[in-house]
Amino acid sequence: MRLTTKGRYAVTAMLDLAIRYDKGPISLAAISERQGISLSYLEQLFTKLRRNGLVKSTRGPGGGYALSRSSYEIAVADVITAVDEKMDTTRCGGKGNCHDDERCLTHELWTDLSKQIYQFLNGISLGALVDREGVQEVAARQDQDMGRVEKVEEKTASVV
Repeated sequence: MRLTTKGRYAVTAMLDLAIRYDKGPISLAAISERQGISLSYLEQLFTKLRRNGLVKSTRGPGGGYALSRSSYEIAVADVITAVDEKMDTTRCGGKGNCHDDERCLTHELWTDLSKQIYQFLNGISLGALVDREGVQEVAARQDQDMGRVEKVEEKTASVV
């Protein structure tokens, strides 16, 4: 299985929302700044996440995105599949035509691995990730870093 940046970024952005669920809608610009993900890329991902019912959006000032349900009800696998990522380790995409239009010797092995990966990611919710101590430490550091950036921007704006 090759998890691309699409899947990784989607999970990261959704975890950012889950961590900050009590702060109301979160702008994609804030997620972009904290996580170092391009704003235009986030817009593409969130279109798919919204279409798949994982997030809801609020328009206007103070608007942004929020999880559509409890973070404990959203599995990591849900996020990855919502952005069209495949959790398939076979060469043939699971079709069984991997060797001269026939099943290869290791087809079942890779099919079983794909199932294990899906089960693993389906068994981890965003809420469970939020509860991890290391995740909370990183989120606190990111919030501090954002506060420093905002203060620098305010000072720069007052000088101009």
